[in-house]
Amino acid sequence: MTAKKSNWLGSVAVATLVMASASGLQAKDWTSVNIATEGAYEPWNLTLPGGKISGFEPELMDYLCAKMKLQCKITVQNWDGMIASLNAGKFDVLMDAIVITDDRKQVMDFSIPYAQTPANFVAQDAALLPGKTGAANAITLSADPKAIHDAIEPLRQALKGKTIGIASGIIYTKFIDENFKDVATIREYNTSADAILDLQSGRIDAIFDDVTFLDSIMSKPENKGLAYTGPQIKGPIWGDGEGLGFRKSDPELKAKFDAALKEAIADGTVKKLSEKWFKVDLTPKS
Repeated sequence: MTAKKSNWLGSVAVATLVMASASGLQAKDWTSVNIATEGAYEPWNLTLPGGKISGFEPELMDYLCAKMKLQCKITVQNWDGMIASLNAGKFDVLMDAIVITDDRKQVMDFSIPYAQTPANFVAQDAALLPGKTGAANAITLSADPKAIHDAIEPLRQALKGKTIGIASGIIYTKFIDENFKDVATIREYNTSADAILDLQSGRIDAIFDDVTFLDSIMSKPENKGLAYTGPQIKGPIWGDGEGLGFRKSDPELKAKFDAALKEAIADGTVKKLSEKWFKVDLTPKS
């Protein structure tokens, strides 16, 4: 037998084992799952004084797990290591306001989206950026570089020489880095909450983040000096919406959660929890 023939047979054997393994995974009868969340991205998820994890996503997860008759354990995990921990088998599901993007689809699978949200700049001076704030004055962006450049050029000019804070590794980090690093200093933080602290102290001039997180943060008395500045930015540039993350080797688990999420959307549970935690319905539009 030639070496070439031997290698080919070996490849077939490996492929057969992989397919058999994948088949076995798909047939897995899930009775319990380990879920990772940051526990510090309110109102999506937060840690209460006694240590209980609460927020929009944990309450939605309670509904989903009861519907699927699954035992669900939620554990706090820093965002930076979350995807690696999922693929290493430490967790089975990621739940952290994770925006579904093509880049992330390369390393994990997603549930159907259960929310869609815009983003905004926040500063100590509401007049830092031009234009009115609020949903009625939002800019809708696709992934087209020229359209993005033309739409945000007034914002770039206003932020020349300023320092922008952004949480590391979130959907907005790349947007800020690609579109503002040539006119402003970009400072990355482990969490969005850390960026808020530096904005309060005046060490940075503005931050950029999800409006649902910012609404919650700015409702606190200690943040009364902060204000939205410039228009909301929404649209396909932020992907398909927020979804749960799964290993690519667990399609049956994703299917279970997709079915339960469809029920939660259809029966109004997502709408009810969204209005409770965000004061607005963020249910994805079909």
